Amino acid sequence: MADIARYPLVRHLRGSATAHVQHVTAGRLRHAGTGASFWFRPLSAVLSEIPVDDRELPLLFHARTADFQDVTVQMTLTFRFTDPAVTAARVDFSIDPDTGRWRGTPLEQVAGLLTESAQQHAIDLLAGAAMTVALTGGVRTVRDTVAAGLAADPRLAETGIVVIDVRVVAIRPEPEVERALRTPTREQVQADADAATYSRRAVAVERERAIAENELANQVELARREEELLAQRGVNARREAESAAAAAEVAAEAAARRDRRTAEVRAEAVRVQGAAKAETTAADLAAWATVDAELVTALALKDLAANLPKIDSLVLTPDLLAPVLAKLGAAGRTE
Repeated sequence: MADIARYPLVRHLRGSATAHVQHVTAGRLRHAGTGASFWFRPLSAVLSEIPVDDRELPLLFHARTADFQDVTVQMTLTFRFTDPAVTAARVDFSIDPDTGRWRGTPLEQVAGLLTESAQQHAIDLLAGAAMTVALTGGVRTVRDTVAAGLAADPRLAETGIVVIDVRVVAIRPEPEVERALRTPTREQVQADADAATYSRRAVAVERERAIAENELANQVELARREEELLAQRGVNARREAESAAAAAEVAAEAAARRDRRTAEVRAEAVRVQGAAKAETTAADLAAWATVDAELVTALALKDLAANLPKIDSLVLTPDLLAPVLAKLGAAGRTE
């Protein structure tokens, strides 16, 4: 918006770098240019301000496809006024000489022109395409068609408008149709997820089975080795028992031979001692045979008295003494 300074009977306008200003008085062009600054009389001056910067125009409209489905098209147009003088002659961009504001709504008129033209090209294209085709590949096609149609539109060229860029943001069906279209994909994704889950479970089960088989094989191998170990231990124990039995037998035989020899030696010694004792006894008996019986008895009594235990008191009866005294008296008379 131009900056207008008010003074008595005159005004001063100072434009901006993005606006083209025209000053016309009595049908004659007095001033024109971008960023212009000049004095003018408000009662006779006709001022127009045309923006020359890039403008964005968002669009949102409905269209119907060949299969009678309603879709919503969202796009954005970027346009520019390339010939401000032609634009000022076709669209009312006049401004108030006191406030510097537009007297009308020129940008809305331009937006309506662009909107109708862009909608016409997009609707004509979508009317001949099925909804699935429009949704899958329609964005680029609609963008190219609208850009080509606007570039070839004579009304825009006559108005000094150039469309720089066309961007189609989205083409969407109604919410119910969109949910219905998403269902097969969602089901397919869910089926793929289920298949992946089942496959993962199958792989896990197969791995668990392989692990169980491996553990079972290890247990079988361990049991076999334990059996071999027990058998080897039995063989070793049997060998040790046989060796111990053989050693014990050899030791028993040696002990028996040793005992037998010892017994033979002892028997021989006893026999020799007995023979010696017998000879001694025989010699003693032979010597005693020549001795008188009373002497032998007296010697026997002497030996018996020497070997008797201690006797505190002894009682002699006449029955015991009478024979002894009689024998002693007879012996004295004989001498």
